[in-house]
Amino acid sequence: MSEEQEKQKEQEESQQPEQRSQEQVVQPEAQTAQVPNAQIPDAGKIEESQAAAPSAEAKVDPKDSAQETPAAPAAPSYKKKRRPNKPSFPRKREDDSGFIEKVISINRITKVTKGGKKLSFSALVVVGDGKGNVGYCLDKAPEVATAIQKSLRIAKKNMFKVIVRKGTISHEIIGRCGGATVLLKPASEGTGVIAAGPVRAICDASGIRNILTKCHRSNNPINVIKATVDGLNRLKPFKDQDKEEVKEAVPETAPEAAPEEATREATKDIGENPSATA
Repeated sequence: MSEEQEKQKEQEESQQPEQRSQEQVVQPEAQTAQVPNAQIPDAGKIEESQAAAPSAEAKVDPKDSAQETPAAPAAPSYKKKRRPNKPSFPRKREDDSGFIEKVISINRITKVTKGGKKLSFSALVVVGDGKGNVGYCLDKAPEVATAIQKSLRIAKKNMFKVIVRKGTISHEIIGRCGGATVLLKPASEGTGVIAAGPVRAICDASGIRNILTKCHRSNNPINVIKATVDGLNRLKPFKDQDKEEVKEAVPETAPEAAPEEATREATKDIGENPSATA
């Protein structure tokens, strides 16, 4: 009996996994069977709802949708604008008082002392009123702005007169200073200012509109400006101006009688009155 019982147990154990696999397959079918018919959606109804959805969307007014969902603001552009290249000099500006101010050059000066290096700046400036008066100055200060202001103030005090007529000079002349020589020639109307930076600054400030210039040897702006000023200071006045000045200086007098006429009149008097000689 014991052997038979053991065989039966083995058969039961072998049948148990088959029953478990069958139960797992049957469970989903049983779950679907438990769902009531009312809750299962009909395929025809689903297709009708999907067909009606786009028609409902088409009936929506775009204005209402725009009001409900405002458009996002456009992102600002951060592109940098390119600035045109500006010349280093001369920097031209017109003061409230009517003076034309130009900064020709700014140099850094380093003075070596026992305590260390002392830094300062020098500014070369030209000032004029555009009517024949012009001046220049080279001065230094610890800062650039103060150096420019200081040079402008001194240049306005040391202005000189330039002989200008019809926008040009009276005659050709050569100015010299150190190693720089500057040729200045008068030009006809419409020629313009044919000059380099420092010479052009002085011509514009003094009111010269037509001139031909040429810089020889040194191109140092300090020596070029001093040579230009030397030539303008040695200009002679125009010939018409000389004649007018001479006429104003000499007053008009009655013309004197010629010596021959005077002797003839004297002889006539002697012939008429011989007693006067006796």
